[in-house]
Amino acid sequence: MLPSDICSILQWWLAILILGTGFLPLTFLLFKNFFDKGYIFSKLLSLCILTYVILLLGILHILPFTEINSWLMFFLIASLIYGLTPGKRDLFLVIKQNFLIFVFEELLFLATLFLWAYIHSFNPDIHGLEKYMDYGFINSILRSDYFPPKDMWLTPLFINYYYFGHLVTAVLTRISALSPNITFNLMLSTIFAFCFTQTFSLGANIYSFMKKSEKISEAKRFVSGLLTALLVTFAGNLHIVYGFFKPYTNDKPVPFWDLPFLPVTFPNSYWYPNATRFIHNTIHEFPIYSWVVADLHGHVLDIPFVLLTIAVLLSLFINSEISKPKSDSSQVQKNARMGLLSYFDQRIYGLLLLGFLLAIMYMTNAWDGGIYLLLSILVLFTIYHKNLVVFFLSVFITSVSLALFSLPYNYFFKPFTSGMGILCAPEFLTKIGKIGPFLFEQNFCQHSPWWQLLILYGFFYFFVISFLVFINRTKKLLPTDTFVLLLILLSTFLIILPEFIYLKDIYPAHYRANTMFKLVFQSFIMLSVSCGYIIVRILSSVKLKKINLGKKLLTISYLLLVIGLISLVMTYPYLAINSYYGLDQKDEKGKFKKPAGLDGTKYLKNLYPDDFKAIEWLRKNVAKQPIILEAQGDSYTDYARVSANTGLPTVLGWTVHEWLWRGTYDIPSPRIAEIKTLYETLDLKEAQALLKKYDVEYVFIGTLEYQKYPALSEQKFQKLSKIIYQSQNTKIYKVSP
Repeated sequence: MLPSDICSILQWWLAILILGTGFLPLTFLLFKNFFDKGYIFSKLLSLCILTYVILLLGILHILPFTEINSWLMFFLIASLIYGLTPGKRDLFLVIKQNFLIFVFEELLFLATLFLWAYIHSFNPDIHGLEKYMDYGFINSILRSDYFPPKDMWLTPLFINYYYFGHLVTAVLTRISALSPNITFNLMLSTIFAFCFTQTFSLGANIYSFMKKSEKISEAKRFVSGLLTALLVTFAGNLHIVYGFFKPYTNDKPVPFWDLPFLPVTFPNSYWYPNATRFIHNTIHEFPIYSWVVADLHGHVLDIPFVLLTIAVLLSLFINSEISKPKSDSSQVQKNARMGLLSYFDQRIYGLLLLGFLLAIMYMTNAWDGGIYLLLSILVLFTIYHKNLVVFFLSVFITSVSLALFSLPYNYFFKPFTSGMGILCAPEFLTKIGKIGPFLFEQNFCQHSPWWQLLILYGFFYFFVISFLVFINRTKKLLPTDTFVLLLILLSTFLIILPEFIYLKDIYPAHYRANTMFKLVFQSFIMLSVSCGYIIVRILSSVKLKKINLGKKLLTISYLLLVIGLISLVMTYPYLAINSYYGLDQKDEKGKFKKPAGLDGTKYLKNLYPDDFKAIEWLRKNVAKQPIILEAQGDSYTDYARVSANTGLPTVLGWTVHEWLWRGTYDIPSPRIAEIKTLYETLDLKEAQALLKKYDVEYVFIGTLEYQKYPALSEQKFQKLSKIIYQSQNTKIYKVSP
């Protein structure tokens, strides 16, 4: 890795460290029952709160989004936290008592940040899949003084997408004073580091709560945290078994037992994306796949906030009466009959925070707000089921705070789903077509074969079934068991749900793909956390010295099976990482491939060298967000590269994406012909009228413009504007006022 990249990583990490330090008093208060006091979550709390305040002030046009203002707001909020948080006198005592675990988790965060930054440096290009979209959002935000940010692909409208996570990236870019072509890749590495360290904390803390009545083994706590972190961050699914068999045709999977068994030649041309496209016309991704393909999408940006929310729910649950020893049962009953004000005096802030985090998730990846509202309801019901009035009031407070905190975002956002479809609807309903939000469409009847579900989720449910059998035999249900069962219950519901419904979007053949994708992604995370706990829960109860030979052999066999299953799912990252990043590739001289660095725009220099120079010139010399004309093209192509790489809005970018975000093709489609006319017409007045219609200030003519519009005519631009930049055939015109 280049020395400049190492400096960038350290500069980025230092900014995050400072942000987290400013929120330690609040973190220690929220996670006072955690053995590590929730140290690693302080970074996320700071990013949530700071970014939200910046968003709110920007929407209200009170404070522009600048580097100085971002730091100013951080110090103001941190000062309020240090000044108002109760128990701040004990802050240094808490730090002193837990200094070693704080240092360990900080070093673990830094190490995993470096690890994925190093891996990502082998292919850092912000190019391919939907990276242009994500990068364009970030660049548009960085050019915005106020919010909502402009849609860089459909001037003059605002972004109609879940952009809060991209705003977090922009805030960190501002605060770290680094360039976005570096921070795009650093954010991916940061989410990876957050995922690993947060799940380590979750796993270690759940073990501590499980063993709270006994002497805690530090080694077992470490193993519990590490196992949970590995499963959530690195594990694949059992689709990896296909590596032992003759490959099937990518779009026509068959049961592996119908294929020739070829274990000697493992992995048999195994293609890692198939594990996420196994069920016909659907998507069922999981974190390690997202790390590898490196799109900075909402579902990836939301992972740290999801884990923070699970941690908050765990803290609320463990701190509730339901988790207290049986000796306190009389007090539990007494508290259940207490008045509402007395019952909520210490819990109201937790519920408000929960609603705030749900709003953060909704603005980052809307599906997650709904999913974790359901989990919150399950947890709150379990806590307050003896007092339904308190339960309903808790849900009301959480839901209202979710609605209020997301209101500034929702004011400008229009959902782009058009109803809830029912799979395999009866014929008489398909003739009706629609009843309220429910859709009944003919021939929309896709279901997942049982054997495919078994391959995708069999790893998890082996442990779930083991857990249920274990609980039934021991007749002992710990509070942590109950919490994990809630995670399993919701995860199972999310896996089953796409077999019955889908949310309608613009894709006819893949109508349930997005529904399944967003639901089971969260199932994978919650089931991974659950299985980390289950494995430790079952194995820590085994006393080999006290059981007979038969049970000892059975236990050893079970342990070997556990090791085998974990080994299988942990093979996936090795194959996926090497396939995408080529860490084990050698050049003609037999030397291993070298890292390319963290600059995500270097590829432009090779593909379109003159366009690259022009884009760099625009980034450095054009302020704010004047509108630039460039060639329009289809999604997943190199078109719209100027707007994506600069944040300057253009007349129309990726058409299908705009079609999805706007809910209708009628909005973007007329612009396709108008852009073609602008580049090719010889009629001066026609060109002038269109330039005025879209308020175009700059015209970009480069490699793709010449390719897209063979009849391109520059004469009119020479009369209506002047050249302000030129490199070979690439030119930038500034339109005369």
